[in-house]
Amino acid sequence: MREQAPAIEAWISLLRGQSAAVGAVNAQLVADHGLTVNDFECMLLLARAEERRLRRVDLAEQLILTASGVTRLLDGLEKEGWVDRAACASDRRVTYAVLTDEGLAKLREASKTHVADLRAFFEARYTSEELEQLAGLLGRLHADAPELDCSVD
Repeated sequence: MREQAPAIEAWISLLRGQSAAVGAVNAQLVADHGLTVNDFECMLLLARAEERRLRRVDLAEQLILTASGVTRLLDGLEKEGWVDRAACASDRRVTYAVLTDEGLAKLREASKTHVADLRAFFEARYTSEELEQLAGLLGRLHADAPELDCSVD
């Protein structure tokens, strides 16, 4: 087998690691709370937004989803009663996604075990020092993005 350049090895390891982490954490979140990682992130973004609402187009951008992808995601959350649609009073073309009180309660409930599951996943594989180093190294890949954690107040 041909030796890969370190950058290619890093890329492959990042993709495989991300896939393994999301797969494990997603499975646990679905089993415990009936939420996917995407559901959780969507609800978390809405919880942190002013008035717990975002334009659907802005939400799609932050979630790195297409317009149809965010529609499918929000349809499921709306069906559960965790997210509502709201029209914009000044522009009929704009639609908001709004986190409901039930959605906020669900997010808070899920956050407690989700954060513990994330810690357990990483702490089983890395020391505290390695996690600090890993967070710093990976942080350089998205240095311009806003800071986000998974806890809900």
